[in-house]
Amino acid sequence: MIKIAIALGVLVSATLLMKKSGMSYRQSILKTIYPAIMWSGKGAGKKQVQFNKENKTPVISFYSLTTKDINGKDFNFSSLKGKKVLIVNTASDCGFTGQYEALETLQTKYAESLVVIGFPANDFKEQETKDNESIAAFCKKNYGVSFPLMAKSIVIKKNHQNEVFKWLSDMTINGWNHQEPAWNFCKYLINEQGTLTHYFPMTVDPLDPLVVEAIEKKE
Repeated sequence: MIKIAIALGVLVSATLLMKKSGMSYRQSILKTIYPAIMWSGKGAGKKQVQFNKENKTPVISFYSLTTKDINGKDFNFSSLKGKKVLIVNTASDCGFTGQYEALETLQTKYAESLVVIGFPANDFKEQETKDNESIAAFCKKNYGVSFPLMAKSIVIKKNHQNEVFKWLSDMTINGWNHQEPAWNFCKYLINEQGTLTHYFPMTVDPLDPLVVEAIEKKE
């Protein structure tokens, strides 16, 4: 434990000396220690994965949903028919923000069959205080994000929850899942027919074999 603490101390000190352009000191530190954060939660994360064991179909169609993208334009989910969709609630100042890079890798690798969509939210410890324009600029400059980002919204079960996340976390609507995001960077996978198939917690890396296998599975 002492060696780990010393190593982390060295990493943090180095980060303070090498603040990354376009990032705050906090963001630079979190990006540096991100691998350690993911490693520490790897075992617990896989136990929290949920999937649609009985292949239950939604009561309300996924493709009937609409929302606003980060530029304020209408985004219709009917445009996603025939592709898998990975929806992720995101934040810029979180220990899991490094997942943006892995999500972009997924989008690039499976561009023909998958759409990754980010939903920025400030629901956990004030870790997304920026406005939409600043969020978009941060994601593009620091992680090369090219996948769609939606307007900042509320993703947990409280007043004014985003309608998309209401669909994702209400079993009376999606057919089986009642799990709201436990923290930033929880992931929901919808198949080519608009059925919610998986929930992956924040501690499961987007490039984890469990996620990749679900994406590659032929429905």
